[in-house]
Amino acid sequence: MGRRKLEMKRIEDKSSRQVTFSKRRSGLIKKARELSILCDVEVALLVFSSHGRLFEFCSGNSLTSVLERYQNHREEEKESKDADAQGSTSENGGKSHAELLQLVQRLVEEPDYEDFNVTDLVELEKDLTIALTQTRNRKVLS
Repeated sequence: MGRRKLEMKRIEDKSSRQVTFSKRRSGLIKKARELSILCDVEVALLVFSSHGRLFEFCSGNSLTSVLERYQNHREEEKESKDADAQGSTSENGGKSHAELLQLVQRLVEEPDYEDFNVTDLVELEKDLTIALTQTRNRKVLS
């Protein structure tokens, strides 16, 4: 008996949906167990049924420790993004990317050459170069 391609949509028949959920949940847990053994990684899996029943699998000592580790990782990630955002502002002489863009746009639309000396223009060029470098680095890392 061959396999046929399934259309990804909700199964309308309740009993068929429950059978499919049970089989696929078992297969998902099996794959999580295989991944943890073969690759020596810590895996945590949480599945809530449509009736609200919880099914869980954890390859480590406890699910709680894995969830705490996940939470700590998320907080560190958020803190590093916040630090990067603050760093980009301070490295640009206190100007954010949006402020630099507005300044350049104002200069292009309303050139008032008497207000700017060479030092100001060199400083602006330096700020724009830093902003461009940071934007490129962020794009490469994403």
